[in-house]
Amino acid sequence: MRTKLLPRLALPHHPTTNPAPISRQQRLAALRRLLDDEQIPLLTRTAAVIVLLYAQPLTRILRLTIDDVLHHDGQVSLRLGDPPTPVPEPFATLLLDHLGQRLNLTTATNQNSRRLFPGRRGGQPMTTDAIEQRLRTHQIVTLNSRAAALRHLVLQAPAPVIARMLGYTDQQTRRIATAAGSPWSRYAPGDDHSRDDHELHHSQIGDS
Repeated sequence: MRTKLLPRLALPHHPTTNPAPISRQQRLAALRRLLDDEQIPLLTRTAAVIVLLYAQPLTRILRLTIDDVLHHDGQVSLRLGDPPTPVPEPFATLLLDHLGQRLNLTTATNQNSRRLFPGRRGGQPMTTDAIEQRLRTHQIVTLNSRAAALRHLVLQAPAPVIARMLGYTDQQTRRIATAAGSPWSRYAPGDDHSRDDHELHHSQIGDS
């Protein structure tokens, strides 16, 4: 460059910090569209709502099996952590509909697949690239949507409760809670009120 033999170059930059979350209004609008727009494929709607409601990364979503969808006494739950997370209506109906209409089950090697999102290869789930492309086609950016969902959830219940139910570490949810100004910042996992907090989360996780 000093000798003027090399032109100025623009190097691509990939940020390493957490992506900026979409706004609460954008998140709620996306959820309403996914629940109401039947022109969007059912598989895409189901995966996108799991991202927007439960802040799940695609790699974890693709590990889910039909055994992780629990339906008992009219209550639907999704096993993302311990205990399973309640699934509110109308998403519960959407999830059960997807369960009965999973794709890629017609080949002899894959017809008995227990994957919630089966891929084309026997016993394998869809690839992250395939499902991410589906979401992007319908304006769902996974990282930004997950960030918004997790930020909302840690404002509704203590970070350790969110971590256990959604399969995150305490450190991950505490960091988000601190950045979001969570009112639960003084909560400790061994608190005598942990059961009350847990029940609070059960009641509020569907308020999205």
